Amino acid sequence: MEIDHVAIAVRDVEAAAKDYGRALGIEKIEYETVEGEGVRLAILRLGDARIELMQPTGDASPIAKFLEKRGEGLHHIALRTKDIDGEVSRMEGCGINFLGGIRGGSEGTRVTFIHPRSLHGVLAELCTTPSS
Repeated sequence: MEIDHVAIAVRDVEAAAKDYGRALGIEKIEYETVEGEGVRLAILRLGDARIELMQPTGDASPIAKFLEKRGEGLHHIALRTKDIDGEVSRMEGCGINFLGGIRGGSEGTRVTFIHPRSLHGVLAELCTTPSS
């Protein structure tokens, strides 16, 4: 596995993208809305990894609830694997709990989330690319 991205919850994705882009020297920022997760993303590429800034698209979005409870900041880390189905099976065998099943994510990925209780309070995402 490799680190795929770090996701940060923000209230205004465009303003945050401008700040992060300026601070990190990134001029090309991609935007995407993931309807199934209720988020609008700004994607900043750093080598083989990304920073994803996430703004909720509505009050029912999990990110809206996160922002209300905790404010802006680190939401989750994402780990890239070539075999998400195999990794989920392996991890479940080790007692890891997941939040829902495997589903579609940004940029055509397949994703699932590991419950924070399984990783000492950290929400983690497993993801795989469409070609994996």
